[in-house]
Amino acid sequence: MSPAGVAGPPGMALLTHEPVVVTREAQLYVAVRRRVTLRTFGRIADRIPEVLGWLAERGVAPAGPPFLRYLVIDMDRELEVEAGVPVAQPVEGDDDVLAGVLPAGRYVTLTQVGHPDALVAVTGVLLDAAHHRGLVWDSEPTPAGERWGCRLESYLTDPREEPDMNRWRVELAFRLADA
Repeated sequence: MSPAGVAGPPGMALLTHEPVVVTREAQLYVAVRRRVTLRTFGRIADRIPEVLGWLAERGVAPAGPPFLRYLVIDMDRELEVEAGVPVAQPVEGDDDVLAGVLPAGRYVTLTQVGHPDALVAVTGVLLDAAHHRGLVWDSEPTPAGERWGCRLESYLTDPREEPDMNRWRVELAFRLADA
């Protein structure tokens, strides 16, 4: 693994730190959920602005950066993913937008600076680092794919302020199983 602050192989994003374990409190959020493939992934990722607009229409400010939450992953077939935004107070959903709670617990986190296309490689770094440290994920195999208790990509950069995707900051946070 590249040391923090050093670019990895070509196409790899800059990592701002080594993976670290942090404890997070439960977090309220709203989101839309879809089943997508890698080819149709934009059908969920492109809905983040819609969720932000939905909140704005209701006068609710985000309580953190927007995220993608991976619920079920089968890279060869289908993924179940939410495009969400944290909120400070409970918000009632509607026919398309759901309200939920990101679970409290211990998470392994890693932040990258670079194009979101590099996230697959960065995710590999995170998964490998945790494996080598003997950490166990809050996940389980199912017939539909690997079901995760909480696996997040939080988009720390506002694209309206920084349109260059090569300069975006994205934090990965994957929940660990209870010890």
